[in-house]
Amino acid sequence: MIQDSDQWFRISNPDEINSPALLVYPERIVENIERMIASVKDKSLLWSHVKTHKMPEIVRLMIKHGITRFKCATIAEAEMSAGCGPDEILLAYQPVGPNIRRFFELQEKYSGSSFSCLLDNEEVAARLSEMSVASDIPARVWIDINNGMNRTGIAPGPKAVQLFRSLKSLPGIDPQGLHVYDGHLHKSDYTIRKQMCDEAYRTVEPMIRELRSDGHSLRIIAGGTPTFPIHAAREGVEVSPGTTTLWDYGYSSSFADLQFLHAAVLLSRVISKPAEGLVCIDLGTKAVASEMPHPRIKILGMDNYEFVTHNEEHMVIRPGKGERLNIGDVLYCIPWHICPTVDRYNKVYVAEQGMVTGEWEVEGRKRKITI
Repeated sequence: MIQDSDQWFRISNPDEINSPALLVYPERIVENIERMIASVKDKSLLWSHVKTHKMPEIVRLMIKHGITRFKCATIAEAEMSAGCGPDEILLAYQPVGPNIRRFFELQEKYSGSSFSCLLDNEEVAARLSEMSVASDIPARVWIDINNGMNRTGIAPGPKAVQLFRSLKSLPGIDPQGLHVYDGHLHKSDYTIRKQMCDEAYRTVEPMIRELRSDGHSLRIIAGGTPTFPIHAAREGVEVSPGTTTLWDYGYSSSFADLQFLHAAVLLSRVISKPAEGLVCIDLGTKAVASEMPHPRIKILGMDNYEFVTHNEEHMVIRPGKGERLNIGDVLYCIPWHICPTVDRYNKVYVAEQGMVTGEWEVEGRKRKITI
């Protein structure tokens, strides 16, 4: 098991790297994969969400370790994953418009993987059925259950039960089960988070029992990163963590019970000292996720600083007393939110044994690969 050292993030060849840049550390990624597997009863229950990293190299690392099911947020992420040859891919998004056609084109091109998608209404179900009949390709679907997040899905209860039953009569539709995502549960205290998670899941259990008593085969995918170990303790429930792969400052500072390693670091440089006590670095909003208030990064090796302004190419900080920064100095930073930070980069630099040795393309960030 890897043990963190104070200087694990530093590279010996920063002069070869343009900034801002995102560095990834494969040895630490592998450690996170192993810890993720150790968190569940059976690794076949894992659906790793690729929206965090969007890189085929990481999908292949997971397949090498026996994880063969993946969740994706976009058609491009699904195509990126399919190119690595997994067993199953879930488009964790309800396809509408041209994405319905693209969903079937994916299946036609990558017939070695089993594809499925989410839905929460009869209109999309009917459209998927029509396309399935026309293409002679099955439409495997999961009912997207809204058990409190209020972003997508259908509330658990009679309407959701009826929707599932109605799918059985639609030609070409192959209902898989229920997708129960509780991404709104972010309490730092594990006891409170578990209580809230259990309460939210209990709203779904009556319809699970009802559908199974009817003789329906029913799989359940539940939870995101903060709750996946809780759901993994339920018999037969499949889980879909994502942030565990690279980890970030937001989760490491919020969830002491989740022991994963930071495996992605932003490399930045001091570009200006515009006034007394102010330092500007090249880590603007185009280089790091900025949908939340500060702190948006944790500067490694610095404890005393405050954020002043942040815009497109610039971040201005006010270092505390004793912090000496010069023009051109390299800073290493952990993003607060890694998923949208990765999405800002076409490629990442691969850091191994203290130096950058190569590059990986962030292929899944494209809106379109070939389909």
